[in-house]
Amino acid sequence: MTERLTAGDPAPEFTLPTDNGDTLTLKDLRGRKVILYVYPAAMTPGCTKQACDFRDSLGSLQAAGYEVVGISPDAPAKLAKFRDRDAITFPLVSDQDRSVLSAYGAFGEKQMYGKTVTGVIRSTFVIDENGAIAHAFYNVKATGHVAKLRRDLGID
Repeated sequence: MTERLTAGDPAPEFTLPTDNGDTLTLKDLRGRKVILYVYPAAMTPGCTKQACDFRDSLGSLQAAGYEVVGISPDAPAKLAKFRDRDAITFPLVSDQDRSVLSAYGAFGEKQMYGKTVTGVIRSTFVIDENGAIAHAFYNVKATGHVAKLRRDLGID
């Protein structure tokens, strides 16, 4: 079982390719609060719903000082298709070898349809301006999670 992060832990650093061909480095976001959300697969119904919820809430999240980044094991080309198809307006990063997902405790054993499988654990991490985990939410639901996160963070 992958070890899970808790509030106060340093957020594991990463530099990963993005949906637009660039790279994104967590360290470059220092000084800003970051919502890093983990989803299993681009262009699936639940992941699309979640991405669109973040897209639709992006203005209020940014107004509250948060940057949003989505991360999955999808290849950058698939992320670009996802971005274009659903007008995603925040960076999507690719962790094809799942090393970053594992470092965050978001890849490992999970329950799916009553069976134990190994895969991506839908999770959200709120990272403070200094690079520490402020909140770690594991096994979140695709639908309704963004609204709950906004409530938890006190964002109208």
